[in-house]
Amino acid sequence: YSSTQHPSETQAVVAEVLGIRRSDVTVEVRRLGGGFGGKETQANHIAVWTALLTRACDRPVKIRLNRDDDQIMTGKRHPYLIRYKAGFDDEGKILALDMELNSNGGATTDLSFAILERAMLHADNAYFIPNMRVIGRVWKTNLPPNTAMRGFGGPQAMAAIETVVDRIARQLGKDSTDVRKMNFYGLERHNITHYGEMVERNHLHMLFEQLMESSSYRKRRQAIDRFNKDNEFYKKGLALTPVKFGISFTTSFLNQAGALVHIYQDGTVLVNHGGVEMGQGLHSKIWRIASAELGISADKIKLSATDTSKVPNTSATAASSGADLNGMAVLNAINKLKERIAYCIADYFNKEFPGNGTHPRHIVFRDDRVFDPTIEARNISFSEAVKICYLRQTPLSCTGFYRTPSIGFDREKGKGRPFHYYAFGMAVSEVLVDTLTGYHEILRTDILHDVGDSLHPAIDIGQIEGGFIQGVGWVTTEECKWDAEGHLLNHSPDTYKIPTISDIPKEFNVKLLEGVPNPGAVRKSKAVGEPPFMLALSVWLAIKDAVSAVANHRTEPEFSLPATNEVILLAIEKLKE
Repeated sequence: YSSTQHPSETQAVVAEVLGIRRSDVTVEVRRLGGGFGGKETQANHIAVWTALLTRACDRPVKIRLNRDDDQIMTGKRHPYLIRYKAGFDDEGKILALDMELNSNGGATTDLSFAILERAMLHADNAYFIPNMRVIGRVWKTNLPPNTAMRGFGGPQAMAAIETVVDRIARQLGKDSTDVRKMNFYGLERHNITHYGEMVERNHLHMLFEQLMESSSYRKRRQAIDRFNKDNEFYKKGLALTPVKFGISFTTSFLNQAGALVHIYQDGTVLVNHGGVEMGQGLHSKIWRIASAELGISADKIKLSATDTSKVPNTSATAASSGADLNGMAVLNAINKLKERIAYCIADYFNKEFPGNGTHPRHIVFRDDRVFDPTIEARNISFSEAVKICYLRQTPLSCTGFYRTPSIGFDREKGKGRPFHYYAFGMAVSEVLVDTLTGYHEILRTDILHDVGDSLHPAIDIGQIEGGFIQGVGWVTTEECKWDAEGHLLNHSPDTYKIPTISDIPKEFNVKLLEGVPNPGAVRKSKAVGEPPFMLALSVWLAIKDAVSAVANHRTEPEFSLPATNEVILLAIEKLKE
């Protein structure tokens, strides 16, 4: 039993350390109390220690870390030092960008190179840049190995390109939203990324128009300018930031998933899949997919714990792909079962009800019934249909499999189609900054996010809200402090400052973009786990906008991430000099 996002890798590592076959190790994961990437690889050493102690003691062993030990041992998000040169015209159109990404990998690489790759693939964020070079390096340092964290390199690179756009706007004396819109990927042209993938079904312009109106951006910008002119010690800031996030593992072979679905004689269903539930609502989405596709009520469906003895060779539940991959695998299994049931019941109808023939393709599964809509009498309950299939010796258990089609990336050339599709989002945030203390308050945030046809609107909105607030912590308060010996100083909740309820925007408006189905994904949905995290850059740049107002936006502030009270105050003091 392991708190891991990657049961199959934990199985493989434990088997290797113990010198036994993988088939002799079963990893079961019922659910996690959160993951966010930190349990993708770094749960493995704890599993190994437990297995070794179990063998040595010949009895069950359980290891549970306290919070301090957990925070000290577990890798963090990779710090990046990013250098760039940008060329642009008098209107703010970016003509060229040269970017160098330097990643602090720690003592060993862990997932550092995969994270760097995604960072390099997201250095453009939402912007078409005709001439672009990105160089990435991972540096070995005398710190614990850093690891995956929500966004997987995307946030670091997006922070850089958003800084570039923000600086261009300030240098030209323009509103940054106008510079952003000018540089968005186009619909018919200017829609090829620096790695050669076409940005299809681009919703950036739709999001921008709707959000600018719903957030009353122009009106509020004027009001903020008046406020800043009239107030010396308090300044307000406003910023809009977009997100274009590629969905798929960039290591192409990982884009696969399996499932196992059983239908029992009483019409109840047990669904097994390879994904891990860690509070993101994966099981709830799979539950809805199974219910909708079988046409039965959800209370007849049960999901089992993730288990390597039932679904083998799974990929990690990561890269925002849990519902995409596992949902499609479950759908594949259910479609096979429906085909078997339809064939059996069509034959049953034709023998029991003389007259026009029922073809298997006529059979419909809906409202806990199985029926031929063209002939009213040919209508039975789902449980009756299952019983008939059992008596006719029809197999009611089936595996499912899915692999993401038409993706691939040539690392040598730096070209290809690494992503199945893109998820889009946009946020406008307004903040108030106390220029004497560096304290800030988020007054309002408006988010409009693209999730295709939502599998579960309540869960998706919750993911957007939660991802955004987690991102707020990343851009404002969550700073790791190390002593001269490399020891982490703030390794508990009282010294490491994550967001609290007081950090939530006073007015928080979150909406899903409507009318944008996503063909090719399960039930036309889109992934939602990671993309909202980067929307918090709107808060970071809103704070910078407020700081910049101290010098009437004439001077570029010295600003870094996270924007702690100290960073804010020092930036303000330098502007006053």
